[in-house]
Amino acid sequence: MSHLRNLFHKTTGPEPIPLAVAPTPIQGNTAVDDLSTEAPATPATFPAEEAHLRAEIRLAYYSEPRSPAADRYRLLRMRLKELWRSGRLKKLLITSPLAHDGKSTVTLNLATALAERGKHSVLVVEADLHHSTLSENLKLRHWAGLTECLVDGISPLSAIRKIDPFGWCLLPAGEPRKNPTELLQTPVFGQVMQKLAPYFDWILIDSPPVIPLTDSLSIQQHADGSLLVTRAGQTPREALEQTIELLGKQKVLGVVLNGVEPRNHLYYQYHEYNRSSQED
Repeated sequence: MSHLRNLFHKTTGPEPIPLAVAPTPIQGNTAVDDLSTEAPATPATFPAEEAHLRAEIRLAYYSEPRSPAADRYRLLRMRLKELWRSGRLKKLLITSPLAHDGKSTVTLNLATALAERGKHSVLVVEADLHHSTLSENLKLRHWAGLTECLVDGISPLSAIRKIDPFGWCLLPAGEPRKNPTELLQTPVFGQVMQKLAPYFDWILIDSPPVIPLTDSLSIQQHADGSLLVTRAGQTPREALEQTIELLGKQKVLGVVLNGVEPRNHLYYQYHEYNRSSQED
């Protein structure tokens, strides 16, 4: 069973990015389009969808809240909230150097941790228009999503659903279209992000891996920072270094090393002892 270790490194970045965005008039016929911009939206505002995780997906923060992996997400949340409280971080790009590094699983766990059982409003944007991994992992039915916002001009708020039982919201990728990379390079994507920003405390953008595609380089222009996910024993060091260079060191907030199993570490020994005590 894999675990997650957070290797969070703060960097000296640019001046704090203003997060207050003047709301743009939103077109649409659904009730959620009339939300007030004076306060963040709550998950109860949006229609709900029930998630059913695929067997191979480990959402440790939800299913194993006392596990070492869940505790690592709490640490990651604590570090990210330091920037959030200072007004420097709201829209977080989550990506990886290569495919199969586990970025989508990290996104699901981090969104659940940041939501804190409804304490904060969290939106996950499925911006990987090549492979809608998040929707597949959650076994969700298909509905209009980001693609329809970019191509057909539908309101992004009308495409958001609250995902039960995790307590955060999702803007899915939507129906596949030709040339998804070009869709993300249009000004419309930035406009969508501006419309969404006033309604949520956190926006997590799950994007394609950096090296094979240029999508993340386009998306990061509309994010406040980036979080990289790598897999222990799999992601080459050269790939990680190249990814950081492409994104820019000032935009990379930290690195998550996924798939670590240090069973002999004192930290894990403590959790095994604590679990045994609870069972007794």
